[in-house]
Amino acid sequence: MAGVKASRDDVRAMVTALFVTNAALDRARRQKKGASTLSLLQVVAASPGIRPSEIASAQDVHPSQVTRQVRELESLGLAQVTADTADRRSCRVTLTSAGSDELQALTEEGLDRFALFVADWEPEEVRMLTSLLQKLEESKAAAAARQRPPPGRHWARPAIPPPGLSDQA
Repeated sequence: MAGVKASRDDVRAMVTALFVTNAALDRARRQKKGASTLSLLQVVAASPGIRPSEIASAQDVHPSQVTRQVRELESLGLAQVTADTADRRSCRVTLTSAGSDELQALTEEGLDRFALFVADWEPEEVRMLTSLLQKLEESKAAAAARQRPPPGRHWARPAIPPPGLSDQA
């Protein structure tokens, strides 16, 4: 059906469903200990030696919250915190082997939970949702790239004359 655009009502229904789902996932991440720990472990595992400020930015939370979470991970033996040699005011966070094990266990727990959500679905429906979510992410990236201003200083770019004034002398 290329060329047929979704109606405004279709887009509104999609946005509503996405917002409801996103809000529920955010709420779980904030309120459920395992979900918030999993999120933090995932960020640290993806960037070993990450600074707490970078964790806060990645999770879109206040740095003080990350400080508490990192201290807890360290006290549980899930993370190693070392001084940042480039910036003595900060530190670096890396998962320990116990942290990697906990990440794996919490990931499996999360997968089990999502498997319950789609237990009555056909396998093709799960694959379709996955494909559509990936397509949405690609579309968002493409739209953002189209909206991004060209690189460089705006005053250094050649002026584009308004339509109808290009070759009139």
